[in-house]
Amino acid sequence: MFRLFKHYVPHAVVWLALIEFIALLGSAEVAWHTYAHFAGFDAGKLSARAAPLATFAIANALAMMATGLYSSEALRSMRFATARLLAAISLGVIFLSVVGFLFPTATLWRVNSLYAMVIAIAALFVIRLILTQSAGADAFKRRILVLGAGKRAARLQALAEAPGSGLVVAGFVAMSASERTVPDAVPREDIANLSDHVVALGAGEVVLAMEERRGSLPLSDLLRVKTTGVHVNDIASFIERETGRVDLATTNPSALIFSDGFSAGQRISRVGKRLFDIVASLLVLVVGLPLILIAGMAVKADSRGPILYRQSRVGLYGEAYDVLKIRSMRTDAEAAGKAVWAAENDPRITRVGHIIRKARIDELPQLWCVLKGEMSIVGPRPERPSFVEELERELPYYAERHMVKPGLTGWAQINYPYGASVEDARAKLEYDLYYAKNYSPFLDLLILLQTVRVVLWPEGAR
Repeated sequence: MFRLFKHYVPHAVVWLALIEFIALLGSAEVAWHTYAHFAGFDAGKLSARAAPLATFAIANALAMMATGLYSSEALRSMRFATARLLAAISLGVIFLSVVGFLFPTATLWRVNSLYAMVIAIAALFVIRLILTQSAGADAFKRRILVLGAGKRAARLQALAEAPGSGLVVAGFVAMSASERTVPDAVPREDIANLSDHVVALGAGEVVLAMEERRGSLPLSDLLRVKTTGVHVNDIASFIERETGRVDLATTNPSALIFSDGFSAGQRISRVGKRLFDIVASLLVLVVGLPLILIAGMAVKADSRGPILYRQSRVGLYGEAYDVLKIRSMRTDAEAAGKAVWAAENDPRITRVGHIIRKARIDELPQLWCVLKGEMSIVGPRPERPSFVEELERELPYYAERHMVKPGLTGWAQINYPYGASVEDARAKLEYDLYYAKNYSPFLDLLILLQTVRVVLWPEGAR
């Protein structure tokens, strides 16, 4: 896998994105020559139209990322990929229209854009058809050998068998007689040379998943495996890399302490993130003000009570602050005075509330909190103080999620449906810890792009 600013991306996905970016550039170039031929003028030098071609390719590539075209489901389902491709191109048209209005010379002419869109849809469809159908889903999968045959090894087996998995387990090696959870594991004593066994299975990586490593770590074997060019990884780091979350079941304090993560406090990153928050919150507040006013009037007409409400939340370093949102529930939603988890089809939500929560419009006033510095655009979801007290007792490392500012959107929000229990909070904590550990501007960009997908297809909103 490629590691881009601490975030791992599968090789196959990177190559696919690169191929499709070149296809977008080629589509724009073919469209330019097609229009020149029909209009009867010379196409000119490539350098003279480099900016419009690049703008077209970049806009649509970002739209493809935003609509989830590089997700596991899009890689294995042609129907899903086609639907998202059409949505991505539509989103790209909107973005290019805005750029063309602000910078007319930076985009293709309207007729050129139309030709380019049609050619791009056809080219990208053919590329997906060849790579995901003809080559098969296995073309995007990596083969691993698991050292261990206990419960940890069984977790990797389940991970590989999950829908959309990018893994194939080439085999299991039982390192001790007590490891019997995986029945088809080969005993270590039956393997004459472990490195030869790895090569024979065609495994590109060995994952350590032994239940007990004290005194049983095969250092000489692992050294030989490493020298053959095969990567060796621990189960905790492997799961973090593959799933984009810190696995609480296999992670220990020393792994977090000695990792290269948790660098969000670096001065340059912190200053850059703050500048982005100020500019983005101001821009969205100005653009979204009419939407806030319309939503406010609808809330007022739909139910009694104030349009906006304040609620205490836990922010950076565990400090409390007041969050500001458009009211989406009845005023007696917590008549007993006790915080209550939101539930699926929650009866406390008003008719207008259902709409504004689905579209995340109720979150827009929180931009004022971002502008004041209490929140960030991207970060863990802020929770109620009473929930935090409970979750810190129930879940390890929960306090560590408060080492970064809470955000309007975040890694957990785009990867996990809306949580309404301690178990949901545990799953979301694993994503929040991954974000806090691996924060970078690149990861923020990925989250912002994927937020578009969550807003357009709000599967997890409540």
